[in-house]
Amino acid sequence: MDPIKSSLSRCAGPMKRRSFLQAGGLSVLGLGLSDFLRYQAAAKEGSPGFVDKETSVIFIWLPGGLPHMETYDMKPEAPAEYRGDFRPIKTNVKGIEVCELLPLHAKIADKFTLIRSIHHEFADHGGAHKRMMTGRIPKTPTGTINDAPAITSIVKEVLGHQKNQGNSGMPACVSCVDSGRSGIDTFAMGPAWLGAASSPFIVAGNPSEADFQVQNIGVRNEMETRIEDRLAMLGGMDRLKRDLDRSGTMDAMDSFNRQALEMLTSDEVRDAFDLTREDQKTRDRYGMHAYGQRALMARRLVEAGSRFVTLVWENPYPGKPIPDNCAYNWDSHAVNCHIFEDTKWRAPVYDQALTALIEDLYQRGLDEKTLLVVGSDFGHTPKINTQRGTKSGVMQPGRDHWPQAMSILVSGGGMNMGQVIGATNAKGEHPVERVMTPNDLWATVYQHLGIDYQHYLTNLEGLPTQILPFGKPIKELVG
Repeated sequence: MDPIKSSLSRCAGPMKRRSFLQAGGLSVLGLGLSDFLRYQAAAKEGSPGFVDKETSVIFIWLPGGLPHMETYDMKPEAPAEYRGDFRPIKTNVKGIEVCELLPLHAKIADKFTLIRSIHHEFADHGGAHKRMMTGRIPKTPTGTINDAPAITSIVKEVLGHQKNQGNSGMPACVSCVDSGRSGIDTFAMGPAWLGAASSPFIVAGNPSEADFQVQNIGVRNEMETRIEDRLAMLGGMDRLKRDLDRSGTMDAMDSFNRQALEMLTSDEVRDAFDLTREDQKTRDRYGMHAYGQRALMARRLVEAGSRFVTLVWENPYPGKPIPDNCAYNWDSHAVNCHIFEDTKWRAPVYDQALTALIEDLYQRGLDEKTLLVVGSDFGHTPKINTQRGTKSGVMQPGRDHWPQAMSILVSGGGMNMGQVIGATNAKGEHPVERVMTPNDLWATVYQHLGIDYQHYLTNLEGLPTQILPFGKPIKELVG
């Protein structure tokens, strides 16, 4: 068993942090940003066809595994050792019930759909992350270094060069994570044979903190001297842009260097990431915690032109003590946490942030173009087990990894909401209706983005490789 201690030590998967972009040196896994853009442009030659749609995706990833029996697939009639402590409550849609700890969900069930019948066969975090993040059967059941590109890399490879949606230098794919969790392989988001140019832009840290800054957007103080040396400039970001324009240096730079610099100094890019531009009432509705402020940032990013924004929701309060009977993320083994106490601590934050995002997308009319997907590596064992907690030192209930059944929430995208798709058996052990795999979910996402998921890309061996080897869009969603 591999529980998490401060999320980093016992559960397999995370690698040491690797800086994604560094201003000045500006490396992308070892590439300069202008090189990154040049290689990216070269890769676009022969890119697969797509329908140019002004659509986007917000993907919320819950590492460790969303416990389906404590959230979206409750079994109140099952034996006590299965059903747990909580009870379902009715929602504003007849026939849809959610956990009693999700009262804000209950008010807006008409704006989301629950999928209860997706499953796979990888019970280790590493294999499960790869299976979910790539839409392929991984070659190894453990480890998070991909042998196939993550979905985010496919999206960036196909759509990253597009300038629709008023995109003024916005990164096509963004991933928001906790500090210390920004390695591209931590959550199997690696580009594999597509190469570093297809990696997402990583935003690490807690955006609810007063001193939060997005690295690599704008010019940091410690980099000003290097920029002066290279471009004969004297100050910060605004002064740099003004002097460049006046001196004609921008015209002298090749298009790739220009694009790199524009991304670093763009007011539009900087403003999209700047949460202080939101009124405090809106920020409070989302919640002044990592979940809520990441969700608000995602809404701002898709409005500004980003195509695929991943939000990794682990610890809702990074930097603050975690209760002894709670876990860093959703990995609710008994040795990690008391699953019912952990859910009581985590669910209200999750309920607030997710429903605020859903409501905001609908109120702003973004629900037609933006598809929200909430998922995780797997579900958790329907039958509860009891073990001594590593931190608490007492016997406590928990649930282990369970890929045979999991719940996914989707919202918006112009799709059919207010329904439940699929079902598990009476004990929540495995799907018995509308059995699906993660590939059916990704086929739906690709279709929403206008990507021909049956098309081919060329791998490092020069062999054609289908974007998605199997799977079909979920008909109940797309109509």
